[in-house]
Amino acid sequence: MHVSLTDQLEKMVKAKVASGMYNNSSEVIRESLRFMETHEAWIYQIKLDKLRSEVNKGIKHLDRGESVDGRAFFEELNKE
Repeated sequence: MHVSLTDQLEKMVKAKVASGMYNNSSEVIRESLRFMETHEAWIYQIKLDKLRSEVNKGIKHLDRGESVDGRAFFEELNKE
């Protein structure tokens, strides 16, 4: 596999190798991809938790009888 990087990204990779934290560019790229995967999973979990929280709020509103007729709501919305 061949990967093209911008000059700035290539400098970042070379700096990481030069720091001694990584033996070569491939290690830097692999670590970056692992971090990206972890970050995406973390963001997904945050969004999922927020969605669950909002659904639970809605359920509590319904349990208290705080609801609107969906059909009437959308009919009114379409009038505007």
